[in-house]
Amino acid sequence: MMNMTAEMMNTMTADMQGMDMKLMQDCMEACAAAEQACLMCSDACSGEGMGKCASMCANCADMCNMMMRMMMRPMGMDMGVMMMMLEACALMCRTCADECMMHDSDHCKMTAQVAMNCADACEKMMVSMRSMS
Repeated sequence: MMNMTAEMMNTMTADMQGMDMKLMQDCMEACAAAEQACLMCSDACSGEGMGKCASMCANCADMCNMMMRMMMRPMGMDMGVMMMMLEACALMCRTCADECMMHDSDHCKMTAQVAMNCADACEKMMVSMRSMS
C-alpha cells in the first residue's frame, strides 16, 4: 500500500512524466530522517560545548527540510533548480557527516550515518533526473 505522500503525488497534474516517484519518495524520507537526526544532534552538541558540530547539524537540518519541502511541490518544480538543490543538500549532508565523525559521541555517529544516507538518496535522485533530460 502506498503511503499518503506518494498517493498525493499521483493525484497532481504537474509534468512529472518520467520522474522516478519511488526514488523521490525515498529521498523525501531520507531528508526527513536527516532533519530529525541533525536537530537532535545539534541540541546535544550545544549542551556538550561542540559549537561547530551543533551549527553544522542545524544547517544540515534546515537544508534537508527545504529539500524535502521542494519535492512536495511538484507544480512549481524547475528541473535546473531542483538539481542544484539536490547537489547542495548532498554536499551539506556529507560535510555534516564529516564533522560528526570527528566526535566520539553516539549521537554524532548515528547522525553521520543518517546524513550519509540522505546524501546518497539525493545523488540517486539526481542521476534519475539526468536521464530525463
